[in-house]
Amino acid sequence: MPPPRAEDVAAYLHDAAHTPGGHTPAVLLPRAEGEVAWALRQPGPLLAVGAQSSLTGGATPFGERLLSLSRMDALLSIGPDRARAQAGLALLPFEAALKEHGLRYPPAPTWRGATLGGVASTNAAGAATFRHGTTRDWVRALTVVLPAGDVLDVERGQCVARAGEAFEIARADGSLTRVPTPTYALPDVPKRSAGYHSAPELDLVDLFVGSEGTLGVITEVEVRVAPAVAEWMALVPCRDDAHAYALTRALREASRGGTLAVAAIESIDARCVALLAEEGKAVPRGCAGGALFVTLESHAAGDDPLEPLLALLEAHGAADGVEVAGPDEPARQHALAEMREAVPVAVGERLGRAQRVDPRVRKAAADMIVPFERVPEMVAAWHEAFARRDLDHAIWGHLSDGNLHANALMTTGEQVALADAALLETGRAVIAMGGCPMSEHGVGRNPVKQALLRDLLGEGGLAQVRRTRAALDPDGRLAPGVMIPRTPQ
Repeated sequence: MPPPRAEDVAAYLHDAAHTPGGHTPAVLLPRAEGEVAWALRQPGPLLAVGAQSSLTGGATPFGERLLSLSRMDALLSIGPDRARAQAGLALLPFEAALKEHGLRYPPAPTWRGATLGGVASTNAAGAATFRHGTTRDWVRALTVVLPAGDVLDVERGQCVARAGEAFEIARADGSLTRVPTPTYALPDVPKRSAGYHSAPELDLVDLFVGSEGTLGVITEVEVRVAPAVAEWMALVPCRDDAHAYALTRALREASRGGTLAVAAIESIDARCVALLAEEGKAVPRGCAGGALFVTLESHAAGDDPLEPLLALLEAHGAADGVEVAGPDEPARQHALAEMREAVPVAVGERLGRAQRVDPRVRKAAADMIVPFERVPEMVAAWHEAFARRDLDHAIWGHLSDGNLHANALMTTGEQVALADAALLETGRAVIAMGGCPMSEHGVGRNPVKQALLRDLLGEGGLAQVRRTRAALDPDGRLAPGVMIPRTPQ
C-alpha cells in the first residue's frame, strides 16, 4: 500500500477532540480488504481511523501504527432499500449518490464529512433519531477484518445469541473463537454509545456497531435506505431555555399525534448565539435567548406542514421571527444548517487558539442523553456545576431526543481539570436520571468518559467488556486505550 508523504503525516496526529501529543511510527493507507488484513497480521499495536472526526480522542494515535481507511471509499451498490459501500466513503458523496436514485439515509450524523465505517464503529447518530432511530437500526451487514487478520462477513439476522451465551466465529485456520456476549442492562434512552451493545438476544452485527474499532476493522458497510421525501426547515427564536423546552415538547406531541412529521429539533442556547457573534459568524436574527432548528417531512404530494407548524408556534408565543426554508429552497436550507453547525465549529476554533497558547488545553464536553422529561434537570445540573467552578460554557444539541452537548469554553490548562470534574459530576447525575452519559460520540480515550463508563456498567460490566474484547484480541493490539484504559483502574 502506498505510504503518505512525510509532510502529510502531521495531518493524522490529531482528531476533532484536539487531544495533544499524538504520534505514530507509520501511517498505512490501504486500498483493499487484503491490505487491511496484512496490516493486522503485522506485530505491534494499530489504530484504525476514518475521517478522524472523533470528539473523544479515539482517533488520535499514541504510538500505534495508524491505519487510515480514507482510500477505501468506493460505493459498491445501491438497491431500492439498501446500499453498500467501503468504510472510507464519506456521508456527503454517499447521500449525493442516493439522491440521484430518489433515496436517502435518514439517521446520518450532522457532520457529513464522517465516513460510513466511522459512523458504524461509534453508532453515531444525528438529529433525526427522534423519527428514524440510530445508526444501529439501519445497519444491515458488515465486513470486518478481525485483529488476527481473518475476514468476517456478517448479515443482520444471520447470527444471534442470547445474553450470556457466546458467538462462535470460524477462523481461517479452521478453529473457532468463542466471543462471550454482555449481560449488563443499558439505559432506556434512544441513543447509546457506551461500551459493547447488550440485549436479551444480541445480533452479531450489533456487537461490532458501536465497538469503536476495538473488535475489528470495519471495511464495508451495508445500510437500509429509504425513499426521498420533501423537507422543510424552520428557525424558531426562543426567549430562553424553558421556552425552547416547552416548544420542543409541543412539537414532539404534535408529531406523535400525526399533526406534523417532525424529523428533528436542534437547539442552541443563548451562550451559543453570543459565541457566534464573538467569533464573527452569522447570527440568527432575534435569537438572543436561543433558537430551535426544526426539520419537517412531507410524505404525500401537496402535503404542506407550514400551516400546522405556524399555528402551533402561535399558540406558544413563538411565531414572531420564524424563518422557513421549503424543499424548493436548498440554498436557504443549507444556510440554516450551516448556522447551527457554526456553533461547534466556533467552539473548535476557540479551543484551537487556546491550545496554541497553552498546549495543556483540550476539549472538555458532554455528550449526554436523558429521558426527555428530565432535560431541564440535566441542563440545570450543567449550569450549576460549571458556574460553581467559574467556567464559561455553551449548550446545544438534539433536543428532540433529550441528547445535548455542554462544552466548556476554556482558555487555560488549569481549567481542564475543573471542567473534567464538572462533567464527571453531571455524568453521574445523568446516570441517576436514567440517562446515558455517552450518547453518540462513544468513549474513546477520554478519561472522564471512561470513568463514566465504569460508573454506568459497574465493575462487573466493565469486566464483561474486557472479556469480550480479549476473546478477539487477546494481546490488546487493536485500538489500545480506546473505551477502557490500557491497564485496569
